[in-house]
Amino acid sequence: MEVILKEDVRKLGHKNDIVNVKNGYANNYLFPKGLAILATESAKKVLAENMKQRTHKEQKLVADAQALAEKLNVLTITIPTKVSQTGKIYGSVNNILIAEALANKGFEIDRRKIELKDADKVTEIGTYEAIIDLYRNVEAKIKVEVVDEEGKVTEVVKEVVEKAPKKEKKVKEEETKEVAEGAETNE
Repeated sequence: MEVILKEDVRKLGHKNDIVNVKNGYANNYLFPKGLAILATESAKKVLAENMKQRTHKEQKLVADAQALAEKLNVLTITIPTKVSQTGKIYGSVNNILIAEALANKGFEIDRRKIELKDADKVTEIGTYEAIIDLYRNVEAKIKVEVVDEEGKVTEVVKEVVEKAPKKEKKVKEEETKEVAEGAETNE
């Protein structure tokens, strides 16, 4: 089914794009949330006329987004978090924390436009990369430094800890031996 997007939809398209989606996705998600309309011939003509009028504004928006991208590409933000002695972080670092850190530096970026690259791998202190979708085909990449909020842990320590056998296991083994011996003596 062909639809015209009324707003940017992540991993699908930008506002005023004509995209093909499955009927269920359009009927159950895009239409009820007001994110898209059906791409009829009349809707396509209206869109073409609006796009023609909007081209001048579009150039300014792209130029502004590229200027902002240049500023953000050299930016490194620091996110303090609670850290264990080995450098593992408690909780998670997500796009909300990155948006707040950017706001503290004077950049108001919508958190939904921020994607932390390999977000599931951010489990310890270090430097990571976040991608910000500023406008159509205009992205900025910023460095995100995850640090200890108390400043005690500065690097990840990987300790090899030998796993000692648990006492419970030994106790259970001894009990089973005693039961087995008791069973042999009763026979």
